[in-house]
Amino acid sequence: MAGSKLDPIDRHILAELQADGRMTNVELAKRVGISAPPCLRRVRTLEEAGYIRGYHADIDARELGFEVQVFAMVRLQSQAEADLSAFEKRCRAWPLVRECHMLNGEIDFILKCVAPDLSTFQSFLTAELTAADNVASVKTSLVIRCAKDEPGLPFDVLEARLTRNA
Repeated sequence: MAGSKLDPIDRHILAELQADGRMTNVELAKRVGISAPPCLRRVRTLEEAGYIRGYHADIDARELGFEVQVFAMVRLQSQAEADLSAFEKRCRAWPLVRECHMLNGEIDFILKCVAPDLSTFQSFLTAELTAADNVASVKTSLVIRCAKDEPGLPFDVLEARLTRNA
């Protein structure tokens, strides 16, 4: 089901929950202009349909001592589907890997990694990532600072596109 199949109230619910997933159903209903019972039904329907995958706290990694963030660009020796899937499975098992995206082009995967310090990341890099089956090469870039980290989707862009296409 494409996003355009949702009505404006459903999209408004998603936008509000994305901005603040902790608000009460009563507050959410008030913000989107409907009463609480149908609002709760809509939220549950959006959850069941897979539009809402979960609710998460935005944790400050540095406050918890994760001082190092690194992007690792990984090239594999084989891009056969079984080898790609095996690498993805391995990435899901590594706690330091927080995101894993398969790309097209020279790089097969980009990994977003966090670590408490550089030596922890270095140990992971040499003992696990570069030593993993099918890994041909790894290039890393240490994050100096983050200029923007905005999770979720730009609902205003979606609404503008839907208005243009209506």
